[in-house]
Amino acid sequence: MVDSQRAVQLEASWLAHLGSEFEQPYMRQLGDFLRREKRAGKRVFPPGDEIFSAFDHTPLDRVKVVILGQDPYHGEGQAHGLCFSVRPGVAVPPSLKNIYKEIHAELGCPIPDHGYLTRWADQGVLLLNSVLSVECARAASHQGKGWEQFTDRVVELVNREREGVVFLLWGSYAQRKGAMIDTARHCVLKAPHPSPLSAHRGFFGCGHFRAANDYLQNRGETPVDWCIPPQP
Repeated sequence: MVDSQRAVQLEASWLAHLGSEFEQPYMRQLGDFLRREKRAGKRVFPPGDEIFSAFDHTPLDRVKVVILGQDPYHGEGQAHGLCFSVRPGVAVPPSLKNIYKEIHAELGCPIPDHGYLTRWADQGVLLLNSVLSVECARAASHQGKGWEQFTDRVVELVNREREGVVFLLWGSYAQRKGAMIDTARHCVLKAPHPSPLSAHRGFFGCGHFRAANDYLQNRGETPVDWCIPPQP
């Protein structure tokens, strides 16, 4: 699944910079691990053709905001390659509900009835999990297998090749992963994670969505329309 053949399916602007990663020992070992899991009959989320969906929706030269997540959702039919996002028809997860509440408080956007965030991704919001796969019903089961090194390269690449990107780092995990970001060239906004366990400790009231748009507009960039329309 993750080998030189799979790599060619990565969106072209990312592949130009990251293609060599797929030849590295850690990535080959990750591919071997994923193939063993599938041969053993284990169900891996998201489906193979959606593992790199975040890159398909948000080419490198269009990245204006990065939201760092941790792991894909491990429930049936949830994960589709964008952090915090779920497919239409799937119940909105608690953390995303809190994200919606904060956007409503800041910008007045109606609370959406679904959790499908491709509208953000298509506007230049890279919705990047640190780990890009997970076993069904086993949270964090693919941590420490190599994905973290790959997504570190992604963060390094955006930091180096782009300028004026807003990084939204929610929770200590994302903040550690984003420690490499050059704050002289990018806008780094930090808050507690939007999980129900921590949202009341400072995520609510963080003002990140308005602040991100203010920063982009001050640079002459088009702000993100954070309002998610209802399902048709």
